[in-house]
Amino acid sequence: MTSLPNPGLARFNASEDSVALAALHEVCASSAWGSKLLAQRPYADTEALLRAGDAAMAELTAEDLAEAMAGHPPIGRPKPGDPTSSREQSGMADASEALKAEMLELNLAYQDKFGHVFLICATGRTGEQMRDALRERIDNSPDREREIVRTELGKINRIRLNRLVEQEMTA
Repeated sequence: MTSLPNPGLARFNASEDSVALAALHEVCASSAWGSKLLAQRPYADTEALLRAGDAAMAELTAEDLAEAMAGHPPIGRPKPGDPTSSREQSGMADASEALKAEMLELNLAYQDKFGHVFLICATGRTGEQMRDALRERIDNSPDREREIVRTELGKINRIRLNRLVEQEMTA
């Protein structure tokens, strides 16, 4: 059985480099990651694109990871006017004021310790689950946390890449 061609992936493969790179930057703010994916076009199928994203994620340096994380707002404070940020953090939308205040305090402590935002694939998680993960991870070593961040960022990128090839790309 053969799968039907993905029109979104076909548009991504055929789009101008600048358009594709801008779309990839919306997926992940690391320029190294986006450049690696751009250089490997065209992709035969969505799974090939996802595998390329995973491979590029594995190769990111600490500086590249920092650049990628800079594109993410703190949990509980999605970017105003950014539907992706709001959708991904929807588990915090109905959180109590006490939980939001606790997340703010924990986020600040995390940022003080690690020098970057707490990054978690928030899609499908409740505010309490994100808080519990933050509480658990704040005691990690910087090296351990960097690898967890790499894994979480990879999950986020996969979700966003799937969404990218499911939607209409604009020039």
